[in-house]
Amino acid sequence: MTDYFEIHGRDGAARLGELRLTDPLTTPALVDGSVDDAGSLWTGEREMPHGYREMLTILPHRSFPAGADERVQETFAVDYPDVDFPSAAVVTAETAADYGSDAYILSNAPGFVGHASAFRDEIIAAREALPADTALYLSGVATPRNAATLAYAGVDLFDAKRARVRGLQGFYLTAEDEYFLEDLDELPCACPACRGKRVDVDAEEAEARGIAASALFDREDCADHNEFALEAELATVRRRIRDGRLRDYIEGQARHDQWLTAAFREFDAQYGYLEERTPVIRDSELAASSSDSLRRVEIQRFADRVTSRYRNRFSNPLVLVPCSATKPYSESQSHAQFHDAVQYRGHLASMTSPIGVVPMELELTYPAQHYDTVVTGRWSEDEKSFVASVLRLYLERNEYSRVIAHVPEGGYRDICDRVAGDVDVDFEYTVDDHPTTTESIANLMSTLDGELKYGKRERQHNTVKALADYQFGPDAGDALFADVDLQTTSRYPKLQVRDDDGEQLAAMVPQYGVLAFTLAGARVWEESDAPTKRVEIDGFVPHGSVLAPGVVDADDDIRVGDEVVVEGPKAFGVGRAQMFGSEMVESTRGEAVQMRHVEER
Repeated sequence: MTDYFEIHGRDGAARLGELRLTDPLTTPALVDGSVDDAGSLWTGEREMPHGYREMLTILPHRSFPAGADERVQETFAVDYPDVDFPSAAVVTAETAADYGSDAYILSNAPGFVGHASAFRDEIIAAREALPADTALYLSGVATPRNAATLAYAGVDLFDAKRARVRGLQGFYLTAEDEYFLEDLDELPCACPACRGKRVDVDAEEAEARGIAASALFDREDCADHNEFALEAELATVRRRIRDGRLRDYIEGQARHDQWLTAAFREFDAQYGYLEERTPVIRDSELAASSSDSLRRVEIQRFADRVTSRYRNRFSNPLVLVPCSATKPYSESQSHAQFHDAVQYRGHLASMTSPIGVVPMELELTYPAQHYDTVVTGRWSEDEKSFVASVLRLYLERNEYSRVIAHVPEGGYRDICDRVAGDVDVDFEYTVDDHPTTTESIANLMSTLDGELKYGKRERQHNTVKALADYQFGPDAGDALFADVDLQTTSRYPKLQVRDDDGEQLAAMVPQYGVLAFTLAGARVWEESDAPTKRVEIDGFVPHGSVLAPGVVDADDDIRVGDEVVVEGPKAFGVGRAQMFGSEMVESTRGEAVQMRHVEER
């Protein structure tokens, strides 16, 4: 149980938190001036410290280096006491457990930081063994260059020990590299340690030229600079977490060191760890600027749900079209031309890297309307392979009488050609030169001659059901409204879902492309055969939020941003999850659910 650490925001495994000392610290942060070490038990017995609110007290401990035999660790394990002040326990991934502390220090960090697969294994093992609402502290390893990747992996607390030692050794650290102090002709920084100092002269030359010794940049200044640079980098990391865009930053910043690039790729391979911690909706841009973006949780999750949950309900041919720079696609000039040509005689789906395939009903659903990517007109082999695999799975799940590929030569056509031989429906191509030329648009129009139009009601109903499929599971759209004479009111994209008595059940949220339920809708959801995500609470009526201490149980598959039903002895309600399911159950602080509607029982 933690009393002095609370998580306020999440971006994958990275967290924005608060170390609740007398002078609170927003994490990820340096804690050098806020830690009191009660000492090692290897050198003798230690008195239990009194502790106080101003400092994070490291309890008497035994540290183990990387590679220490598990039997040795077990034999000399410390039985940490339960204390009533801010405390940290020293553990390894093998000994990590809930000792009632607010933070946990991995003593073997210097042995695995710098080795990508070992770093991945140790961090994931520790994070999964420790309570979800406690801080993870790595001591003696942080530098301006690796801090962002450490935070991305799930580390909350750092110190400047390594950065300062490197400075005293004559190494000048930046977020991109490290330099021998003697090799610098000028200082590429304006921090207090660097401002007004010179590195272009040595002490002897300075004396000869009458330059004051205080104007020279020495190793003590270098240590100070390194600490300032580390603080600045952590401020950038906090800003990125707040914006939900740390991964965008990591993909560029980690390129400055091979092990950092390898590290975030190792974490990409641990999809379950990151997926559980990554929100399902956001309102921030997703910058897809490299082939590594294809492995992002948001991209993989969207592709998986489109190919395993979504189901096409139109009887018309599939019309594949290229994506557009404008989001949502339907607001672009090119897609306006496609819509005018199709005239509701075909089911539009956009092909795009890095998302894959976007059926028109899901064009608003995160991240389909939130991503931006580098446009060169040339597709990499990774991009073509990924989009082809998504299209293949999509067509295996959804039956169409025809596939009309209104796509240009090059990457789009290559993808279609790869898939065409693997499915039981022929591809018909309609583009001459460019998809928006007069000839191409005319080809698209004539190819659909004789196809029946679908109406507004069918289009809206299919959109609502497609969103339900995507959010809740395969065929959820049909199961959810099986006993409801479904009605839709208002205009797209602000559709309102009502029953035959006119009572509102849900509304489409255009910012994220998801459904948000009313109380009546939550009851329909709960009583239907559609998978329901439930949070069980204690005997109280929540107002505004459900805090973690009030959660009795929660479904494991709940993710941040999910729609959830909240039930307890005294209340029934619906809201949006602010923690993932197991975190709700484990945590003792923080907002678990943001309530939208609640009624007293």
